[in-house]
Order: sequence, then C-alpha cells, then structure tokens
Amino acid sequence: MKRIGFDNDKYLSMQSAHIRERIAQFGDKLYLEFGGKLLDDYHASRVLPGFAPDSKLQMLLQLADQAEMIISINAADIERNKIRHDLGITYDQDVLRLIKVYQQKGLYVSSVVITRYAGQPSADLFQKKLEAIGIHVYHHYSIEGYPNNIDTIVSDEGYGKNDYIETTRPLVIVTAPGPGSGKMATCLSQLYHENKNGIKAGYAKFETFPIWNIPLKHPVNLAYEAATADLNDVNMIDPFHLEAYGETTVNYNRDIEIYPVLAAMFERIYGHCPYKSPTDMGVNMAGNCIIDDEACREASRQEIIRRYYQSLNRFVKDEATNDEIYKQELIMKQAKITVNDRIVVPAANDLARENGSAAAALELPDGSIVTGSTSDLLGPASAVLLNAIKVLGNIDKKEHLISRTFIEPIQQLKTGYLGSRNPRLHTDEVLIALSMCAVSDPKAKLALEQLPKLSGCQLHVSAILSAIDNNTFKKLGIECTTEAVYEGASGN
Repeated sequence: MKRIGFDNDKYLSMQSAHIRERIAQFGDKLYLEFGGKLLDDYHASRVLPGFAPDSKLQMLLQLADQAEMIISINAADIERNKIRHDLGITYDQDVLRLIKVYQQKGLYVSSVVITRYAGQPSADLFQKKLEAIGIHVYHHYSIEGYPNNIDTIVSDEGYGKNDYIETTRPLVIVTAPGPGSGKMATCLSQLYHENKNGIKAGYAKFETFPIWNIPLKHPVNLAYEAATADLNDVNMIDPFHLEAYGETTVNYNRDIEIYPVLAAMFERIYGHCPYKSPTDMGVNMAGNCIIDDEACREASRQEIIRRYYQSLNRFVKDEATNDEIYKQELIMKQAKITVNDRIVVPAANDLARENGSAAAALELPDGSIVTGSTSDLLGPASAVLLNAIKVLGNIDKKEHLISRTFIEPIQQLKTGYLGSRNPRLHTDEVLIALSMCAVSDPKAKLALEQLPKLSGCQLHVSAILSAIDNNTFKKLGIECTTEAVYEGASGN
C-alpha cells in the first residue's frame, strides 16, 4: 500500500486561513493569481501522497462566500485554436467547461477577460457565446514594450486603456485554461484601476510548485521541473528573499526574472512595493503539510521516471526536442535515480528480451509483480490486465476467462472488415468480451469486479502502446510508462 506523506485536512485548513490573512493585509480586496490546475491536480496527488486531486477546489469552497472568479484567455489562443493536450480541447472550449464546473461546485464566476484583444473575429464570436450564458466579458489590450516599459505600462496609455473589471467580493481568483493567458497582467491592471478608484487592493500568487520551504533539489521540486521540462522552467534559490531575510527559499526562474519589473510596477501603483521577494508574493502552505518526507521523496522519484519516459515517447513522435530529453536526463542524475528504480521497468524489459516479443509488468497494491506477453490472441497490455485481475480475484492463472470462440470473431471483424493489421485484442476489446462472458460465467464476473483495485497501480510495457490501450489504463487509474520503441504490429 502507498504510504501517506501529506496531511490533506491540515492543508485545507491552513491554506484557507493564510489566504484570509493575506486579504486582511491589504484591506478591501485581494487579487489572487491562481497557477496550475485548480481541478484534478493529479501531479500533486502523485508526488504528495495524501493530497486529494480536488484539494485546491475544496480549499476555495471554504472561501466561497468571499470569493469570485475571473477567467483570463489570450485572444491569440482563441484565434489559433490552441489545444489543452491533456484534455484534447481548445482553450476557449475549456473556459466554457471551467465556468460550468465552477458554477456546479458553488463558486461564483463573475467574468471572463479576453487579453491581448485586437478585434479578432473568433474572440468576438466567443464573447457572444459567453454573454449568451450570462457571463460578463472584458477586453485587455497589448501594451507596447511590455513588461519592461514601466512608464507606459503603469499609465493611462497602458493599464488605463484596459477595461476595468467590476468585482464585488474581497477575494478575486484569477485563473486561466493554461499558461500565457495573461493572469498576472490581469491582476496588475486591476490593481492600477482599483488604486485610481480609491480602493485598497492587493496581489498574491498561488502556485503549488515549486514548494518554497523545502530544499531546492528535493525530489518533490525536481518532479516539478520534470513536469515542466518542455517549458524550460528551472527551480532556483530566490536571491531577493535571501538578501532581504537571510533565508533560503525556492522559486522558479520566470518569477525571479520578472520580480524587479513587478516591484517597479507596485511602486508606481502604491508608492511602495509590499513584497521584498517573489517568495513573499506566494501563499502556498503545502510544504507545511508534509508529514512523511521519505514517502513524498519516493513518490516524487517515481514521478520523475514517469516524466522521463513521457518525454522519450514524445520525442520519437516528433513532439519533443533533444533539449527536453537532456533536461530530463539531468533531473534523473540530480535525483540519483535510474529507470530501474521503477520496479516494473526491469521486470517488463527482461521478460521481453527473454521471449523476443513485447512484454508488460504491473505492480499490484501488495507489491507483487504480474507480467504479460504478446501471444496470437492478445498484446502485452491485454495479457497483463487479464493476469492481474486473475491474481486479485484468486482465480487460477491457467483459467481461460474469455473463450477463444469470443475472441476469434472480434479478430475477424478487426482484420477482415475494419482493415486492421493487428489481430490481437486491445484492452477495451478484452474488457467488452470479458463482460459478455460474465453474464454466464461467475469467474469472469469475479474478475471484472477486481478492476477498481487497479487504480494507482504501476505498469511498464516494453513497447509503445496504442492510444486505445493508453486510454483504457488511464480510465482504470493505472500509471503507465512504455519504452520509446515500436514493436511490429503492436503499435497499430
């Protein structure tokens, strides 16, 4: 069983209390730039075992009576149909999704701001969709010389030209469908307008990672670098915090690089900068809620290996660069780990070499390893899946849960009618066939009932899987890695 390393209840209580303190620090209103995933933060739950994927949402619900939400989206991202690759939908579709989810959860979404607006037709069309569902829409514009031309930015020719977003609650959460959406600029523009209107407003930033009060090279922070290797984010010691307080804290390069500009903007808006460092701007309490450091270290080391394999797979598909691979290799060295520290990797690869065909290995909740190999009926993914639920259901490994008379017609359909070159059954096809057998076979029914136990299990396959198999494992909650090679028809 996975060791718990993070106190989620303590986090919810401490985080919401700290945000309330920050609201009080500024008086009337706090603009909180909310980075990372507010919903379904599975990265955090993997590296901080015990962190619930919806923790940040639950924390905000404790503040729901004080909070409203602004969602920012870049007009250029609407125009070019930018995709959220984890969901496979465009940024504008995701904004509509987020509004619906937040509202269903009881959070108040007051408006959407379209940043870098320049009359793009697609942005205008999107605005009409938002207004049709009762969402106020505002426009912010590009500012020449941003972010370095402070004189222009903090003036009526800069932030002053942006629409003033009307808000009514003391906590304003500014979020977005992804990076580059203009969250920080939205917050700062609002501070400019609020100050002109005589309203005391402040700014803070919520980012779960890197965690500021654990070591720079702690595996949790290294796992964040691995997760953002394609963005070239780098964790750094915050030099401004060290100089101001003599205290070593961790931040990341983009916040450290932009801090002098932000400090200058604050001075223009307030007459002084309320923060002495980028770390001061943050409100993240996650580091205070780690209760088993070694459990979090080990979980993070495993995440680093998974991210390394993800990058390798993206590279062979021409979706990643050599620099990304080099960075992942460097992170592995800093964490002092190899792929063999993921126990299912050598188990799958050794079996593949022994059999001369693709193989898979899955670690069950009790730590035991189940394997599966390519056969004339099944690929390694399907084989290991069936073997795993047999073990979990105490079913004899020699038992045939799916009759060949069920499998062969499916194979004929695939190759004879649908044009597939791969006759072996994918995992979804296996589960459908198994469910059909379960109508009359109690053992097949028992095997199906074991599927929920696979959530959180670790899997490695010696060859690249089809998108179908990857999706099945994702739906089952199995954390899968694969070698970055294709093997025969297994990739079809």
